[in-house]
Amino acid sequence: MTALDLSSPVAVVGTGTMGQGIAQVALVAGHPVRLYDAAPGRAREAAEAIGARLDRLVEKDRLTAADRDAARARLLPAGTLAELADCSLVVEAVLERLDVKQELFRELEGIVDDDCLLATNTSSLSVTAIGGALRAPGRFVGLHFFNPAPLLPLVEVVSGFATDVTYATRAYETARAWGKAPVACADTPGFIVNRIARPFYAEAFAVYEAQGADPATIDAVLRESGGFRMGAFELTDLIGQDVNESVTRSVWESFFQDVRFTPSLAQRRLVESGRLGRKTGQGWYDHGGGAERPEPDTAEQRQPPAYVVAEGDLGPASDLLALIREAGIPVREEDEDNGTRLVLPSGGQLVLADGQTSVEFRDVVYFDLALDYRKATRIALSASQDTAPQTLAEATGLFQALGKKVTVIGDVPGMIVARTVARIIDLAHDAVAKGVATEEDIDTAMRLGVNYPLGPFEWSRRLGRSWAYALLDDLHLRDPSGRYAPSLALYRHAHASDKREGTAS
Repeated sequence: MTALDLSSPVAVVGTGTMGQGIAQVALVAGHPVRLYDAAPGRAREAAEAIGARLDRLVEKDRLTAADRDAARARLLPAGTLAELADCSLVVEAVLERLDVKQELFRELEGIVDDDCLLATNTSSLSVTAIGGALRAPGRFVGLHFFNPAPLLPLVEVVSGFATDVTYATRAYETARAWGKAPVACADTPGFIVNRIARPFYAEAFAVYEAQGADPATIDAVLRESGGFRMGAFELTDLIGQDVNESVTRSVWESFFQDVRFTPSLAQRRLVESGRLGRKTGQGWYDHGGGAERPEPDTAEQRQPPAYVVAEGDLGPASDLLALIREAGIPVREEDEDNGTRLVLPSGGQLVLADGQTSVEFRDVVYFDLALDYRKATRIALSASQDTAPQTLAEATGLFQALGKKVTVIGDVPGMIVARTVARIIDLAHDAVAKGVATEEDIDTAMRLGVNYPLGPFEWSRRLGRSWAYALLDDLHLRDPSGRYAPSLALYRHAHASDKREGTAS
């Protein structure tokens, strides 16, 4: 089924920030739009606010004056739900309470035509549960826009258990006709983005709780090594600690308190103290006037090693060999099966984070994963109390000679970027195996919904089929709570590769 005809009226119920944004998207696309809000006068105020935003688009040459005037003429505030009777699509953006939404849609079902598409913009409630209150839940879908709706392209089109594919397709095609990037998703806690993004926050908080590093340092490593737009601490301060924790808790409870989604105690304490981020002036960071942003921990300058010995090709970190040579440091290569380490003149080893800890070995310094070792401006190292000072100094000097800032964190298995990316990859494979979405839609959702530098499957292909499984398996041995246990889907993915390559044992 094709998208709704532009002559079809679209209604938005709920005129907060998200409701206004969705209405603006439909309006600019060319639909007549009706606005309704239960609070008297709110719909008219919202229409005026949308009109003002259209004026700003004209000022920025993003909309012609004629198109603005035509759009304003198509925008009508409604005084009652009955005025939405002729609409072909009604999108709800009201309070995130199941009973409120169910009651609204029960009322709408008695007003609109039988073929009218009914949609919820919920981000945390079950689409199936909301639609379960309807006589005909087949026409009920989730249309989850991201804030601000006029700017962010992603829309998760969520099919509830009873949603008819005809209506899901209509919703998908309509979102695409509005200039959005829709992705199809089954009704699962968190849908795609809020389900798969949990480790980005959880692992940063876990490193902090283990006293591996402070928030400013963790954020810097995620940005400058991992390639993420923002670190987890600054991003949750922007979102609001209460909002972010609420989503995490909702996903955790909806998955019957699955340990993989366990909320952070440190974040809970932040919420309890009223330190909610930018909106209260204090969160992980101080956002008060004149407050200085704390600097990430950065190692002092050290001398680079006279040479390094490369045992193997370093796997996902293989680009480092060329960088080391370009820095004028001789590289002696030794062939070794499964070798993925650099040996320093002191005899110590430099190893890519693999889920193990430095304290387990005689003299090992771990270095974290980078999105692009050539472009990365910071590299994190991890060492234990037993690591020889000379080994750590040589490792620090090596990366500094490559033009990188160096951060030394605690002896945290999987470090920061590596464990985060591995867990994101795992949840993505698990989601595909359970029919939540396709690999392509998951990659699209994570790049457009939360600005990840790569989608999980793009990361997986770049790092190798067994990389995430091997790292998580080692992490699981050191933390057998189940938090890091690789999913069956990731296990199958890694071992299927082994069979094709003839290396299965």
